Amino acid sequence: MSQWPAIKAKRLLAALLRLGWRVKRETGSHKVLTRPGWPDFVFAFHNSEEIGPRMLARIARHTGLTPDDI
Repeated sequence: MSQWPAIKAKRLLAALLRLGWRVKRETGSHKVLTRPGWPDFVFAFHNSEEIGPRMLARIARHTGLTPDDI
C-alpha cells in the first residue's frame, strides 16, 4: 500500500504553500508555483479534483513534499 493518501487539490495546494511555495502567476486552473532553490512547478488541478497516490508521489519528487506535510 502507498504511503500517500488520495486528497483534494485544494488540500494539496495548501500543503505546498505551507512548505514555502508561492503562486507566481495563475491562468484559469493552472498556477505556476515558485520556491527559492527549486524549479517552478505548474499546479494544474481544479480545487475539487481528487489527486491519487501515484500523482502525489510524482508531485513530491518535484516539490519536496512528504506524506507528513499533508
